[in-house]
Amino acid sequence: MWKCPKCGQEFKNTDQDHFCGESPKTIDAYIAEQPESVQPLLNLVRNTLRAALPDAQERISWRMPTYWNKKNIIHFASFKNHIGIYPGAEAMVHFSEKLTEYHTSKGALQLPHSKPLPLELITEIAKWCEETRNHH
Repeated sequence: MWKCPKCGQEFKNTDQDHFCGESPKTIDAYIAEQPESVQPLLNLVRNTLRAALPDAQERISWRMPTYWNKKNIIHFASFKNHIGIYPGAEAMVHFSEKLTEYHTSKGALQLPHSKPLPLELITEIAKWCEETRNHH
């Protein structure tokens, strides 16, 4: 086990990427804590999700900005070189053919800071997650 020297959290992987400290209480606070260069990208993702999911509530869940309507619909998070979108495993399978140019994992999509954000795709994924209720 590796223990972060800053916050004391323990992880299986050495130098595990994580958020030190107390979880932000709002999405505004979350975005404000991120590097200034990334904040416009995060606001674009936020505004895209707000438009796609007008009935969803914004909240912090799993220390990430989350859109919720009776259950979590979709999350996003900021990392050093990308923005992570977390629609869940079923969405990743459903949209796999549209995600070939991105790094993906079982339930996540990585959008590099160096490429334009696929806002239409984010909208499509978010609406699918809400309609099918296929998220954790």
